[in-house]
Amino acid sequence: MEHPSALLSTEPRPAPPPRPARRGPVVERIAGWSARHGWLALAGWLTLVIGSVVISGFVGTANLNSYDPGQAGQAERVLGRPGVVQPTTETVLVQARAPGRAIAGDPEAMQAVRQVAAALAAMPAVATDVRSPLSPGGHGLISRDGRSALVTFNVAGSQNNVGQTVAGALRAVAVVQARHPDLLVAESGGASVNRALNDIVTHDFRRAEVTSVPVTLVLLLCVFGALIAAGIPLLLAGSAVVTAIALVAIPSHWLPAGGEQTSAVILLIGMAVGVDYSLFYLRREREERAAGRSKPAALRIAAATSGRAIVVSGLTVMISLSGLFLTGVDVFSGVAVGTITVVGVAVLGSVTALPALLSLLGSWVDRGRVPFLGRRRTAARRSRLWEALARRVVARPALTGGVAALALVALAAPALGTRLANPGLHDLPSSAPVIQNLLATERAFPGGPAPEQVVVTGQDLSGPAVRHAVAALQGRAATSPALRQPVTATLLGHGQVLVVSVPLVGDGTDATSNHALATLRDQVLPATLGRVSGIGYAVTGITAANHDFLAQLDSRLPFVFMFVLGLAFLVLMVTFRSVTIPLVSIVLNLLSIGAAYGLLTLVFQHGFGHEVLGFSPYGAVIPWLPLFMFVFLFGLSMDYHVFILSRIREHRALGHTTAEAVSGGIGASAGVVTSAAVIMVSVFSIFGSLSEIEFKMFGVAMSSAIL
Repeated sequence: MEHPSALLSTEPRPAPPPRPARRGPVVERIAGWSARHGWLALAGWLTLVIGSVVISGFVGTANLNSYDPGQAGQAERVLGRPGVVQPTTETVLVQARAPGRAIAGDPEAMQAVRQVAAALAAMPAVATDVRSPLSPGGHGLISRDGRSALVTFNVAGSQNNVGQTVAGALRAVAVVQARHPDLLVAESGGASVNRALNDIVTHDFRRAEVTSVPVTLVLLLCVFGALIAAGIPLLLAGSAVVTAIALVAIPSHWLPAGGEQTSAVILLIGMAVGVDYSLFYLRREREERAAGRSKPAALRIAAATSGRAIVVSGLTVMISLSGLFLTGVDVFSGVAVGTITVVGVAVLGSVTALPALLSLLGSWVDRGRVPFLGRRRTAARRSRLWEALARRVVARPALTGGVAALALVALAAPALGTRLANPGLHDLPSSAPVIQNLLATERAFPGGPAPEQVVVTGQDLSGPAVRHAVAALQGRAATSPALRQPVTATLLGHGQVLVVSVPLVGDGTDATSNHALATLRDQVLPATLGRVSGIGYAVTGITAANHDFLAQLDSRLPFVFMFVLGLAFLVLMVTFRSVTIPLVSIVLNLLSIGAAYGLLTLVFQHGFGHEVLGFSPYGAVIPWLPLFMFVFLFGLSMDYHVFILSRIREHRALGHTTAEAVSGGIGASAGVVTSAAVIMVSVFSIFGSLSEIEFKMFGVAMSSAIL
């Protein structure tokens, strides 16, 4: 305590040292530094983009195979070993076009069969083991009605090149078809289907890429009314996608993350979140400048509000997507790596490169105004429509909220009957020539789906014990109502692997096929191959892969749901310092996702509107889609919740009542949220127009869910 005399002193006292300035949040500091050092921040961003591409070219992208879980995956790994080459069989159907015309005694038909067999036999680098009705033992290659004949062969070369190798066979068959217009000479099989699928997917993606960018640019022009402002979100999203695809080359060497499917999902998710984040940031910066604030102040406020919301939203999306790792499914792990990478890169660009670019551009961001749009959009006005609607909602929250919840529950109701199964031949449109050839062959030689494969490993696979077990298996198949004939056995890999093909009843994915698979695994195999010591076996095939995939998902789904919901709750609770807000957001998200599931089931399982969308319903939904929809949509819808709730909290902090804060916050944010959603719906809708039902289902499901 000071002496009393000191209080009476007239001498000037030294001023207290100034308090250190309070440091702002880390996001605001990063964005502020980027805005002050614009050229350096942009140089760092370009270094990241270019460096990622260079590293990708240096390390290369590995296309590791993704395997199914369970027994099916075990068998697939054995068949994927070096030196184990499983023949890919193709068939050529020779059929009389005229009804009732027998092919067996028809000179022209037999000539066509000979020409096909001779042309294939003359190309040993393309076809091996050519068999026809004219070959010894080829009597089974004439259909029961006598109108059709089959020529079968194995595609030469490795499994990785069969799509290219089979092109020579397709050309040879086309030449024979041209010589005999009165006959149908049509090739089909796994290699030709995969080739057609790759060609269609490549063409569709090129069309989608060419279409999506102009559509997004037009919509951004409608939002901003200026060409430069509209191009910034595309620039950020495009550079984030390029960077993420390049960076994924590194983990692709130990995870199946280098395939076209992962790149396609990175493109979709990267464009979606990249446009969203930059749209939110740019609109807030323009709003603050329109309110009279200086450029540095506008950037600082945008960083403290939209920038912070972007980081929270990005973390929520990445947390949700990381739940895919808990499934233990290879394809999900690869997709999770790619999507988490692109979201993280988009967030980084939004808080570094974006404020730097806005700082350097200044008022130039509003240049290139579009007539009739530029003057109206520049001020980034509040949405009168949404604000008026919000006032009516908060006036009667129980009534309007109850009606909305009931509508979502009604839409979600069909999801209770969702059936999950792979599309098989329905993956491509029925108008595709190779699908028509397959269907024609199936009608002439009915045999159901491809047989299941029992992959046997161990010692002395060609010995008497294994031969007797296979014979016993053939005997059980002849008497069992669940199995079909013929049961065949093939040694692969210089006798290291034995593949026993066992046809099952059913269509491959229905309850009948699943029951037949259980009979094979639990009864027939333990009583035959299971009695031979020193060997092991696993069953794969259409039915086994679908069954094991669904069984894995059923066992892991509770953990995925708890992980995603729990961590999202914690992030929102820390962000908003509330328990109620995270609970409400989670419930609303689950309702909207459930409604999307119901619509997906109505359209693709039950076929409502399939003529408009151009596909043939097969009575099920692709197994991987609902889970991916959950983790992505849950994170993405949290984006919208975080942005809207952040604006509501700003209004509440200014002293407004809760009702005023809700209507004011929605009026300030709903317009830009709606614009972002419309852009995303439009981009995803483009994928709904693609030929492959997998992408069609993905595009329609995602666009309807976001809407």
